[in-house]
Amino acid sequence: MTPVLIQQLTGIAVVLLWLAAVVGTALAIRHRFPEQREWSRKVVHIGTGPVVLLAWGLGIARWVALPAAIAVTLAAALNHRFRLLPAVEDVDRHSYGTIAYGASIAILLALFWPDQPLAVAAGALVMALGDGLAGLVGPQLRSPRWRVLGQGKSLAGTLAMAGGALVVLILLQLIAQNQGIAAPAWPYLIGIALLATALEQGSSFGIDNLSVPLSAGLLWQHWTH
Repeated sequence: MTPVLIQQLTGIAVVLLWLAAVVGTALAIRHRFPEQREWSRKVVHIGTGPVVLLAWGLGIARWVALPAAIAVTLAAALNHRFRLLPAVEDVDRHSYGTIAYGASIAILLALFWPDQPLAVAAGALVMALGDGLAGLVGPQLRSPRWRVLGQGKSLAGTLAMAGGALVVLILLQLIAQNQGIAAPAWPYLIGIALLATALEQGSSFGIDNLSVPLSAGLLWQHWTH
């Protein structure tokens, strides 16, 4: 077995262990808090984001990463249809968000992996942390609320989305600086966070899981210099 193949298999094993831990945590939360169905879903949503950084750190190649992302997207579609893992899906509203999220990461991998990994990470993590925090914080805090295309939104959730997105982008900028990689300047980071927050408002059928990661990843790469 060649060193390259050993590296790839090791990377796959680590990623699978991480994903198993995320799903296991979500299932445990669903069992412990059955009335809080959104919690387990958001644990999966947030927990899958760091996989991109893991894949980058472990040196997972394009020929492994892209098919894996496509396979995960297809698995999400099957789970959406047959509810094999209810903790991953939100059963209270009709949403294709999990499928769209996987598809957006697959598209970003196809466009940028492995030459611009931080563009992929920006798209994945802005959605994972920003939208994940919005879904957790918004329902728990009392704040002004409104509806956009039939979906409930709140000031607390919107601020959580903006704050989470900006924190992610700042951390990625710091990683880029530490690695000697070009990254967008501060004003552009704020612009990406604001656009992602605006796009998250239009979340009917989970379409924000496609629009937010793609816009964040594409703008990160466009504004990198």
